[in-house]
Amino acid sequence: MTYKISKSDQEWREQLSSQEYAVLRQAGTERAWTGELLDEKRTGVYRCRACDAELFRSDTKFDSHCGWPSFYSPLAGDSVELIEDRSLGMVRTEVRCATCGSHLGHVFDDAPQTPTGDRFCMNSVSLTFEES
Repeated sequence: MTYKISKSDQEWREQLSSQEYAVLRQAGTERAWTGELLDEKRTGVYRCRACDAELFRSDTKFDSHCGWPSFYSPLAGDSVELIEDRSLGMVRTEVRCATCGSHLGHVFDDAPQTPTGDRFCMNSVSLTFEES
């Protein structure tokens, strides 16, 4: 896949902290209940920490009690890409930033309390928040 923003591995390493790099570029996961955006309640926009692309709005964020910030829908249909993930002996759907290809988290269809039924379970370290 070719992304609008493309950088070498070295450029990403220089731009991101070691934890950000591990999650965004190596599809790692931050520990549950530790992310700085988990309890964020203000109105605003969530962006990709790697490239600043707008990904989610606060009005789609909900408390899923899973330990990571959760949203029921991305900002626009083309702001994220969904990829089958067969790692760790299971089948999941990985969520990546459609602008730079950075790993954001996974999406699950286990949220019947939301309008879409989806739970976009994102790593706080993959996102920034901009209050509006």
